[in-house]
Amino acid sequence: PMAAPRPLSRFWEWGKNIVCVGRNYADHVKEMQSAVLSEPVLFLKPSTAYVPEGSAILMPAYTRNLHHELELGVVMGRRGRAVPEAAAMDYVAGYALCLDMTARDVQDECKKKGLPWTLAKSFTASCPVSAFVPKEKIPDPHNLKLWLKVNGELRQEGETASMIFSIPYIISYVSKIMTLEEGDIILTGTPKGVGPVKENDEIQAGIHGVPNVSSATPPVRLQAW
Repeated sequence: PMAAPRPLSRFWEWGKNIVCVGRNYADHVKEMQSAVLSEPVLFLKPSTAYVPEGSAILMPAYTRNLHHELELGVVMGRRGRAVPEAAAMDYVAGYALCLDMTARDVQDECKKKGLPWTLAKSFTASCPVSAFVPKEKIPDPHNLKLWLKVNGELRQEGETASMIFSIPYIISYVSKIMTLEEGDIILTGTPKGVGPVKENDEIQAGIHGVPNVSSATPPVRLQAW
C-alpha cells in the first residue's frame, strides 16, 4: 500500500536536514566581533535537534554559557538541486520561527582551535521550532520583525529586511552544495541581542503582525540533562 502523505505542518517529525546560515545580520556580526563575509557561513544540525513549541529545551552538561539565537526558518516544499535564484521561492512551502541554541563557551573554544562548531550547535534539542506557517500567510518574508523574550524581558528584536543574504540567494547557494528535499528547513541567521539563558528560564518569541506564531506556546523551559 502507498504510504500516507507526510504533512508539512509537522515537518519536524520527518524533515531530514536543518541547514543554518551564520553571520547574516550585520548588527549580529558586529556584536560577535566577526567579519562580514562575501558568502554565507553554513553549518548543519541533526533532525534530533528539533523541539516542537512548548517542549523543554535540553541544556547539555558540557556548557556553562548557553545562548538563544532567534531565526526565521524557511521550510522547503519540494526537492531542489542547483535551484536558480529567480525560481527559488517556488520551492518554499512556508516558514517557522526557530531558535538556534548555541553553547557559546564551546563555540569560542572551537573558533580558537579552528575546529567545526558541531559541539556548540548540533546537540539534542538545540533547534526549537514554532508551528508551520504556510507561505501564503507571509507574502514578503523580507519584511518581518522578529522578537524574543526571556522571562518576559525583551532580548532580541530584528527585521528580516536587514539580512545580508536574501532567502532566494540562500536557497540557490545551498542547493548548489547539497540537494534540498521536501521538509528540510533553512535557518536564515539571527539579529543582534543574543544572550545567555539558564535552567528554568522561559523563552517566548514571535513575529510582529503574524498572529498565532510563536516559537514557544506555552513558553519553552530550559532543562539540564
